[in-house]
Amino acid sequence: MTTREHCLALDAQDSLAHLRADFALPEGVIYLDGNSLGARPAAAQERARQVLAEEWGDGLVRSWNTAGWRALPERLGNKLAQLIGAAEDEVVVTDTTSINLFKVLVAALRVQANRDPSRKVIVSEASNFPTDLYMAEGLADMLQQGYSLRLVQSPEELPAAIGADTAVVMITHVNYKTGYLHDMAALTALAHECGALAIWDLAHSAGAVPVDLKGANADYAIGCTYKYLNGGPGSPAFVWVAPHLRDLVWQPLTGWWGHARQFGMETSYEPAPGIGRYLCGTQPITSLALVECGLDVFAKTDMQALRCKSLALTDLFINLVQQRCAKHPLTLVTPLEHAHRGSHVSFEHPEGYALIQALIERGVIGDYREPRIMRFGFTPLYTSFADVWDAAEILGEILDSGIWQQERFRVRHKVT
Repeated sequence: MTTREHCLALDAQDSLAHLRADFALPEGVIYLDGNSLGARPAAAQERARQVLAEEWGDGLVRSWNTAGWRALPERLGNKLAQLIGAAEDEVVVTDTTSINLFKVLVAALRVQANRDPSRKVIVSEASNFPTDLYMAEGLADMLQQGYSLRLVQSPEELPAAIGADTAVVMITHVNYKTGYLHDMAALTALAHECGALAIWDLAHSAGAVPVDLKGANADYAIGCTYKYLNGGPGSPAFVWVAPHLRDLVWQPLTGWWGHARQFGMETSYEPAPGIGRYLCGTQPITSLALVECGLDVFAKTDMQALRCKSLALTDLFINLVQQRCAKHPLTLVTPLEHAHRGSHVSFEHPEGYALIQALIERGVIGDYREPRIMRFGFTPLYTSFADVWDAAEILGEILDSGIWQQERFRVRHKVT
């Protein structure tokens, strides 16, 4: 049996433990929801003050040039590229995940329409993040040309679902609900063998697991910066397109920031070369500036070290919960195999929502997703092994006491 003293010893030996000081974590809170919203980097407060007081307050409009505002999407993209296996000048940080998905999905369908107009099926998982499915559904409805969305119920069903009619395979690398980690290289290769293109949503991957887009021969990738990348609530997302596909077609949101000569003020659109054409409108500079604070922490470590600690943390949590809470109706839905596990752990419980609310009252912050799924995210940058022990112990106490059955824990909030 693992003890809390053993967990404290692991923390003492942890080569990443010092990175916790780079985050502003409240006392008395065990934060296990970095898979939904990352903790605030300690540097973000001063950076926000600098942007507001100095760059906006004193520099005013001059700061587009003097403070480097105009270059932020590309500059941040280059820092992020190192975490996802992309090269210099291949990523931009801009817009939202949903908007970027719309851009690459339209681009991919246009590429496929030029190659083989008969390919009109978008393949995805029924358990994919809803916004991805909604965007694909809305696009198919808008096009009105026979496009459709084909959904599978499990990863094992994907190979049979991809065929001669498939235009695009659209998959979230780490499933938001179960934490299942797909084999990006294998699934991309399968898509290519069938003549399809692969779009990868890295929302639960970037900053959490090693990603090698170029090594996997991926076609398109999008993702957010407010989870494991700690960019702040609603911080801008990112987009990557394989260089050989990038300039074949326009992306559909042809705003002025994606123009080849933005301040030429021309009446006709000409896309910028490279990934710059995936920009659209004027950028949210304050949010963009804060993204850099989270990205800079990653320069102090590497993804392999983070992955090693992530697996150790999730292994520990799974084992502790299964031991401490064995008599309660908890079902693990996250894979035990390391090769198929992301950096969060999900358990199913008939009253998962109430349990999460009771945990939050005790200072253990996870979250809930329908149906019956309790999610716990483990961010190696700031989660300790003692945190894991304490969280499992508190979960056990709540289950044993039955306090979660009190009516106040059943009140549904708008955000779960």
